[in-house]
Amino acid sequence: MDARFLGIAELAETPSVAVVVDVMRAFTVAAWAFARGAERIILAESLDEALGLKARHPEWLALKDGPPAPGFDAVNSPALLRSVDLGGRTVVQKTTAGTVGALAVKEAARVLCAGFVVAEATARFLRTLTSDGVTFVVTGESGRAEEDLACAQYIARRATEPTTDVTEYVRRAAESRAAAALARGIRQGAHPDDVALCLEVDRFPFAMVATLESSLMVLRPHPVPSAAVDGAI
Repeated sequence: MDARFLGIAELAETPSVAVVVDVMRAFTVAAWAFARGAERIILAESLDEALGLKARHPEWLALKDGPPAPGFDAVNSPALLRSVDLGGRTVVQKTTAGTVGALAVKEAARVLCAGFVVAEATARFLRTLTSDGVTFVVTGESGRAEEDLACAQYIARRATEPTTDVTEYVRRAAESRAAAALARGIRQGAHPDDVALCLEVDRFPFAMVATLESSLMVLRPHPVPSAAVDGAI
């Protein structure tokens, strides 16, 4: 597989296949939302758009980075979301890096969003595709976030070498600046369990696929059976 690892600002052209990685915490949160029963997640362009969608659809749940804010139902924390019943609901998500990265490649033929919690399912999904290459969008720290790069490199390696060991990749993520900031409580809207939850590997058996539906970028879970027949990339 021809894999490229780029920051959001480095995306000079629309890739055919894009895997957008945000480990801490957007796409760990998204995976937990689906595990808690959410039907879909709308990736909002801005806080104003998220609030506007929530105002038009009061039954939807809106979440954002940082501390709680008027109009939003939740914050971008997997630990704080893991006990919320989201059965059948639509979630509107706006974050600093993850949602921005997904929207930056919204015209791609195939967009997946990922973190360690769905790494193997994402790799299996990639094995079913026929493509010249995959662009991994490293969303944090202008493309330099160690936790996102480690996860992206692990998924890329796992897509072609299924026996790849994850230990070193998780170690890099655990020693990242983002992990340290969360552990020290520097980021608002966080929970002490967030780092551990973000570093869980393959907790969920689905990939997360984003598609344009009308004018909205919508993320949905995509179950990937472990016995899926691999394709060529």
